[in-house]
Amino acid sequence: MRYRLDLTLRQAEGALARVLGTAERRGFRPLAVEGEAQSEGDRWHLQMTVEGDRTADNLHEQLSKLYDCLDVQVQPCN
Repeated sequence: MRYRLDLTLRQAEGALARVLGTAERRGFRPLAVEGEAQSEGDRWHLQMTVEGDRTADNLHEQLSKLYDCLDVQVQPCN
């Protein structure tokens, strides 16, 4: 199943690598990543599409535990 993740991250060294690594370790393959700096200048808004056989509940829980991840929303792709 495919999911779209909407994330707000601190602009910190390694933040994106931690998000991608967490998704992969939880069994989700990143298909697309798009992002931009927010107007505050110290945050990124990131949209990521992932695919996996598991439910997204565990992925949401693990991503929300990351220090640099300020907000995460997960929804199924149609």
